[in-house]
Amino acid sequence: MKKLLTEFIGTFFLVFTIGLVVTQSVAMAPVAIGSILMVMVYMGGHISGAHYNPAVSLAVLVRGKSNLPEFVSYFATQVAGAFVAAVTVYVVTGKTFVPTPSSETLPALIVETLFTFALALTILNVATSKATAGNSYFGLAIGFTVLAGAFAGGPISGGAFNPAVGIGPALCELFFGTASISHLWIYLVGPLLGGALAGVVFNIQEQ
Repeated sequence: MKKLLTEFIGTFFLVFTIGLVVTQSVAMAPVAIGSILMVMVYMGGHISGAHYNPAVSLAVLVRGKSNLPEFVSYFATQVAGAFVAAVTVYVVTGKTFVPTPSSETLPALIVETLFTFALALTILNVATSKATAGNSYFGLAIGFTVLAGAFAGGPISGGAFNPAVGIGPALCELFFGTASISHLWIYLVGPLLGGALAGVVFNIQEQ
């Protein structure tokens, strides 16, 4: 239970921060997003592994450090945290938000896949490898990966790199908003593919 509680809290604050900076058009939004992820990783890494992202949970599953029931429970908890965060953003700001690509579908899908791959591979190497066990920089590495991805890829894909960031706000949109959620599949297929590939590549690196 403590693992799932931690995953809920971490995902909530990640998506809550994303929602607030997006709905208020905050300058330098990726800095806030990368920073909250970093501190939430330090908060929960020793408890749940601090995935806060179904794609990362999938990477850990492929890496062999999880099992299917745990993956499913993490996935459901992360989506729940994202949904509650999106509803809270709506209560606070009166606005809904959903990640939306600003380019053609293929470029957005590529960006979501590659930056999620980079994020998941970084996590596997700094947080699950024996070679880096006990390091103190894991949160920084993870947060800065998202920060860089949001700056570089956000203008193309919307910069989710996380299926929960797609699903939670989309569910909120169904209840309270009017925007289209037809692009939701991009934020499922791209990140999950990137996470799975990261797990495969990490296993090759560890051989």
